[in-house]
Amino acid sequence: MQHRVLQLFGYHVWANRRVFTHLKSLPPEVTHKEIPSVFPSIAQTLVHMYVVDTLWLQAMTGHSFHEARASVPQVVAEIEGKGIAEMEELFSALARRYEAFLRSQEDLDRELTIEHPQYGRLETRLSDLVQHVVNHGTYHRGNITAMLRQLGHPGVPTDYVLYLYDLSRDRKANG
Repeated sequence: MQHRVLQLFGYHVWANRRVFTHLKSLPPEVTHKEIPSVFPSIAQTLVHMYVVDTLWLQAMTGHSFHEARASVPQVVAEIEGKGIAEMEELFSALARRYEAFLRSQEDLDRELTIEHPQYGRLETRLSDLVQHVVNHGTYHRGNITAMLRQLGHPGVPTDYVLYLYDLSRDRKANG
């Protein structure tokens, strides 16, 4: 199970990197251009993704949702208004914190209790929360692709199977 959860999180990081690489290849104004969509801009979508990923890491590491939600203004201030390269570095630093945390866990299937202020108490597993973070990211990467198309630009494919192909190529190349 350890390997599976780490691989799934690796996919999340890989897909985010692909989106950032693609966004950096486009005119800089594309990221901040306001359009009628789920979020007002691609940048605001990325802010949301970063905030939510940060909140879930806090929850996984034992912070209450009350504590996590209290940190939202600070987390938003870290990323809001940044350029793509700065946002990418923040996402990378957050991914390193996740990876360090996940690798330090003896059992990624261990039980957790989450107390959410709106949804109540949830008995779940750490691996389920990682799955949630990955699914949430996938959903919003899809939003970004749709927004890019609205702006006349192609998206970038981030399907899980493409990640598996990349992993396979890397394994063959490295022996």
